[in-house]
Amino acid sequence: MTHPLLPEGAPDNRLIGRLWEPERQGPRLVVLRAGWLHDVDALAPTLSALLERDDLLECLDGAPDAPLVAIENCLEETLDAQGDPGRRHLLAPCDLQAIKACGVTFATSMLERVIEEQARGDAALAASIRQTIQELIGDDLSRLEPGSDEAAALKRRLVDLGVWSQYLEVGIGPDAEVFTKAQPMSAVGLGSPVGIHPASAWNNPEPEVVLAVDSRGAVRGAALGNDVNLRDVEGRSALLLGKAKDNNASCAIGPLLRLFDDGFGIDDVRAMDVHLEVEGPDDFRLEAISSMNEISRDPLDLVAQTIGAHHQYPDGFMLFLGTLFAPTQDRGEPGSGFTHAIDDRVTIAAPQLGALINRVERCDRIRPWQFGSGALLAFLTRRGTA
Repeated sequence: MTHPLLPEGAPDNRLIGRLWEPERQGPRLVVLRAGWLHDVDALAPTLSALLERDDLLECLDGAPDAPLVAIENCLEETLDAQGDPGRRHLLAPCDLQAIKACGVTFATSMLERVIEEQARGDAALAASIRQTIQELIGDDLSRLEPGSDEAAALKRRLVDLGVWSQYLEVGIGPDAEVFTKAQPMSAVGLGSPVGIHPASAWNNPEPEVVLAVDSRGAVRGAALGNDVNLRDVEGRSALLLGKAKDNNASCAIGPLLRLFDDGFGIDDVRAMDVHLEVEGPDDFRLEAISSMNEISRDPLDLVAQTIGAHHQYPDGFMLFLGTLFAPTQDRGEPGSGFTHAIDDRVTIAAPQLGALINRVERCDRIRPWQFGSGALLAFLTRRGTA
């Protein structure tokens, strides 16, 4: 069906997710079919386990009809519920998977990370540093291949200019930055608020594609994600990365997970344009596009650098692929740069994956996260499926 929050042209049984049902205080696995969300709890106890099935597409195609709610009504309810456990709503389309993220995967936005670090969280100083660096080396790095001789030469030049940074190592060196973004079960979904740490005064959304990877390292599907970024906290010290990244509601994934099949796969991810729109309570508006065809590291290389002989993920993982977007548009005084305001409405969209909408709030004011892995196991035990 056609809906502005859903992917264009996705066939039945290729969009799966998790539906929170307040009457049983737990999630239900669902698949979209003929405009309705259907119950597929019988196929697996968790979404992570469902993605482990070799016959995933076949079992979804063969699952009996079990309609729960019309998708249009569910999307409306989800946006209104804002994550309220007393109301039915879509959850992030993942559960026991680790939530990992890749940073500095676009060489063209790498310089912004270098600038963040050099500015030590000062947005006004960042504007001056940005101008100096761009005058010296330009900002067109779209054809730079990480780990190449050309990349090594650029690194030496930046070092000579006195702007060496650990971001250069992961941005243009052989090894990708892969970090733990959030805990399993902690990602929020469509309509729920995303959180900004109260210590941060310089932050932004990060519109990204998120891959769903099973325990064997196979990519099973993709969704949209917002890897909320605290530029000042991370810029002060790389050792504050945990504080900058992993907070209450610090990432959103959704609206549903689109499974890979003969009509949609990794090549579509490689060619995807991810659109961002921020609408502020102060009438501020920002629009941007993160073009995946400009990514410096192939998505499958990022998967391979995450899982292998060095690290296993028995429940699979969700992998944020990084973003081209690094906002420089002034929101206030000239040189002040962009930062979020409370109640910003953030929309991240791509025709192939739909649209993810979230409102910005302070993470200490958002409803506390309480339904974690232990609560899920207790719920499954009550259901008799643990």
